[in-house]
Amino acid sequence: MPSIIEGKIADGAKGEKMKWNKFTIETTTQAEDFVSAMLNDLGIEGIEIEDNIPLPEEEQKGMFIDFPPELPEDDGTSRVSFYLEEQEDAKEILRKVMLGLEEQRQFVDVGAGTISSSQTEDVDWINNWKKFFQSFYIDDILIKPTWEELKEEDKGRILIEIDPGVSFGTGKHETTQLCIRQLRKYMKDSAKVLDVGCGSGILSIVALKLGAGEVVGTDIDKDCIMSANENLKVNHLENAKTEFYVGNLIDDTQLQQTVGNECYDIVVANILADVIIPMAPVIPARLKKGGIFITSGIIDFKEQEVKEALEKAGFEILETNYQGEWVNITAKKC
Repeated sequence: MPSIIEGKIADGAKGEKMKWNKFTIETTTQAEDFVSAMLNDLGIEGIEIEDNIPLPEEEQKGMFIDFPPELPEDDGTSRVSFYLEEQEDAKEILRKVMLGLEEQRQFVDVGAGTISSSQTEDVDWINNWKKFFQSFYIDDILIKPTWEELKEEDKGRILIEIDPGVSFGTGKHETTQLCIRQLRKYMKDSAKVLDVGCGSGILSIVALKLGAGEVVGTDIDKDCIMSANENLKVNHLENAKTEFYVGNLIDDTQLQQTVGNECYDIVVANILADVIIPMAPVIPARLKKGGIFITSGIIDFKEQEVKEALEKAGFEILETNYQGEWVNITAKKC
């Protein structure tokens, strides 16, 4: 039979925060799917699998990663973890798990089959990060989380209030700051701006605060669209001329038609180099003649690849700016 090692099952001590018992089964990559299915059959949800199997190439195509993780060599082992509430009858559930593992040994190599236990507190991960996001300045622009009070000395600044929620974009990242400075430089009154990969909507809001007459944003994540609209309200811009759409501008021809052709003064894309490169050919059709394309999210060693893609798409590179290891490239439609 499998053995339980490293830790004891909690006795249900009461505290202010709910505690969870985490159980990890040491098994094999060959058996991990069978073990997961067995746990599901027992009514256990929230299963976590850890192994060193590289992602298949097909799956990597749908991901945009500048730094692919360097995994240790796959040794065939796998760790399948599950969580039980402190008050649940862990001993009875573990008995069923052990019996299930023994049954699976008859047709698959489950490996050691040992079960280790530990305990963790229920943490509000969605809100816990807020302690690290505080007000900061980008030149004369103040970016402030919604939960902080506005200081008297800051009342004359351009104010951007942000609650990123589950989307990317507090403004503190170097790439966002690079884009904001470029928006400030190239913005004209009543300009029409397209924000590709809008995230929390921070660049759309900055554009409106700097004088844009209309902003359209796109993102592949519907949660980002919700977050962007909420942040518009927080900044009292719900009546501004704005639209946000879910979709991938690279290959979604319907979205391309929806956002419009040759009607934008500025397109801004703070994404990643591996997104900007395939996106470059579809941006000129969105811009007016002489329109500006502001890009960032580009790690320094990808700079030349992005420049080549922009020039191939018919852009003239106007300037390149750096902050830390990140790069902004601003180009003009010829």
